[in-house]
Amino acid sequence: MAAETLTGTRAATSFPAAQSHTAGAVLCAYGTYAVAANVEAGDIFEMCKLPAGAVVIGGWITADDMDTNATETLDMDVGWAANGTESADSDGLGNLGLWEGNAITDLKAEAYNYFPLGGVLKDGPVTFTKETIIQIQAVAVSATFAAGDMSVYVLYLTP
Repeated sequence: MAAETLTGTRAATSFPAAQSHTAGAVLCAYGTYAVAANVEAGDIFEMCKLPAGAVVIGGWITADDMDTNATETLDMDVGWAANGTESADSDGLGNLGLWEGNAITDLKAEAYNYFPLGGVLKDGPVTFTKETIIQIQAVAVSATFAAGDMSVYVLYLTP
């Protein structure tokens, strides 16, 4: 089976990208996708969209433990789709490595995945000149797949 692009509700073309008319107000674009079958390398999950001019300042990803093997192999990254001006970057907001889903007692006592957005944000905010889809792309499949939800939350300003 070939890799495919799967679009969540909040990334659909019919869903409006929220934009504030108050400069400096922090907004949050978010989207959730229920993953029912093991991903394939190259699968893209379109999660949410940002309005033209959005200045991304941070965010995070949460997800169920979708690889229950003792030696996890699930690897997915977060980035954006090409928007006609900015080129696509599959890991521009985070090359996340393995999605282990293990509890980390001093950060999260529950077993799930939590990743702060990073990538280009390590150098400061990033601006998108046109409406942009935020997406998660599969790099490697789960060793032992378990269905689960994944969500992305993107904090941004519209100056």
